[in-house]
Formats: sequence, C-alpha cells, structure tokens
Amino acid sequence: MAVALAGCNGSEGGEQGATGEPRYLKAHSAQQLMAQVVQPTAEVFWNSAGYVMDETGEHDLTPTTDEGWQATRTAAATITEMGNLLMTPVYAEGRGADWIEFSRALVEVGQKAEEAAANRDSEAVFEVGGTMYNVCTACHQAYLPEEQAAAANASQQ
Repeated sequence: MAVALAGCNGSEGGEQGATGEPRYLKAHSAQQLMAQVVQPTAEVFWNSAGYVMDETGEHDLTPTTDEGWQATRTAAATITEMGNLLMTPVYAEGRGADWIEFSRALVEVGQKAEEAAANRDSEAVFEVGGTMYNVCTACHQAYLPEEQAAAANASQQ
C-alpha cells in the first residue's frame, strides 16, 4: 500500500481523480505510520549492523544468510518509500518546508542503505544506520513534540 501511494504524483491532496474520489486516502496518522511501519522497519535495518555484548560474549549482527541480507535490503527500500509517502499532500499538508526536507533526507538515506545492503557491506550498513538515526532524530526534534502536544490537547477536550 505505501509503495503504491508513494508512486502517486505530487498533486494536492484535495484534488480528485477521474472518478471523483480523492487521490490520496490517509489510513494512518503520521504518528501511527511511524510507530507501525517506519520504526519497526528501521529496527530491522539497525539490527543488521554492529555488535552486541552479553554474558556469552560478543555477537556480530551482520546478516549471515541470503535471507538476512534480503531482509536488510527490503527494510532499506521500505524506509526510502516511507520518505516518499511522507512527502505526499496527505502527510505534508500543514507542515513546514522542513517536513519535505526531512522526508527527502529519509529517501536519500534509504537509498544509501539499500545500496549498502545490496553490496553486503557491513561497514556501510553500520555507517548509513547512524546517518538514518540522525535523520530520524532531527525530524522528531522538530515535529514529535508538536504532535505529542496536539494529541494531549485533543485528549483533554
């Protein structure tokens, strides 16, 4: 669904298609999309790089199978398309120009992540994962407090 929506043109959300139906149907709020798609998908990517230590020693998180690398690449592709989806009018309307900048940055880092996974380059996956985290954090600093305040106000009314 997200991939199909991301491919839609950049027309205004209120514009109607040939059937008179809206071109974009928003099924999730931005917060729901983040919680149900973006965050879990980013976790798949982030959990494909680096090391963890526990009582049994150090464990390399690098994928060791074709399926593991494919899951990492799929996560990266999904992050890319989530950035595209966030630029559609149903998510961008009413937000600042920086929303588009953050969304484009997510697309760009997702593309780099996909390339790193396709090349099975564990160091690049680790590095791009850090960049992805920074992109996400910058957007959250700008928008998450605003969205949390709006949700809190709505629940008090």
